[in-house]
Amino acid sequence: MDIFEEIVRMRRAGERGALATIVHTNGSIPSYESSRMLVREDGSIAGTIGGGCVEADVWAAAKEVIELEQPRKMTFNLNHEAEYDAGLICGGTVEIFVEPILPQPKLYIFGGGHISTAVARVAAGAGFAIGIADDRVAFANPDRFPMAGEIYTTYEEAYQRIKPGASSFLLIVTRGHKDDMRVLAWAVRTGARYIGMIGSKRKVISVYRALEREGYSAAEFERVHAPVGLDIGALSPEEIAVSICAELIAVRRNAKNLTHKSVNLAQAASLHHD
Repeated sequence: MDIFEEIVRMRRAGERGALATIVHTNGSIPSYESSRMLVREDGSIAGTIGGGCVEADVWAAAKEVIELEQPRKMTFNLNHEAEYDAGLICGGTVEIFVEPILPQPKLYIFGGGHISTAVARVAAGAGFAIGIADDRVAFANPDRFPMAGEIYTTYEEAYQRIKPGASSFLLIVTRGHKDDMRVLAWAVRTGARYIGMIGSKRKVISVYRALEREGYSAAEFERVHAPVGLDIGALSPEEIAVSICAELIAVRRNAKNLTHKSVNLAQAASLHHD
């Protein structure tokens, strides 16, 4: 199996993995520099970096790299670490770089208004694949969104065909509370990595309360970013797009300093009296 062809297949299929590459050797080891091993998310492998306990340790590290989506370098001093003598190693030092293999992130924007077009342009430039859903053909079409690989002209079609996973980002920017509520009701019960909804705190609380009356729990809204975007004082659609895309990138890159900004139902009483 060609490892690079398999990586392309995995990324197109939305699958994650990790690639371990021997980047430096010194002395006698059971493989060569640039030897590679691909570890898929299910634990299966393609290729080899020499076998033995080193490969077992790298496999375990690869699973962590996949989970954290962060690379790491591992160094094994085979001259002094007897536990790596599995009959395959004659001695030496080996450095192995383990990097995550990630599918292209996909941003599905629900709503085709001015903010949506601005977000689509910025997000596409930042490396996101774009999908658009709006129940108005005049707002969901290739002329308005030339960068979109997927366009849905009914929300129901989008619900049926989109299968959100670890590389899926959902942004709710429809033209009204009713549609926002419908999309959010679907989104919170998917495996999407990110869910964001535009609107004031009052609007967000109103949508949450309405869904709670339909049987949704407050816990289901805890991972929703709403109001959406980083607080940079954005006013114009273009500025709002920058704030939203900055938040998308922070989530994509697992930024440690990202504050999850979301109102919750516990705030409803204070907002009611504002």
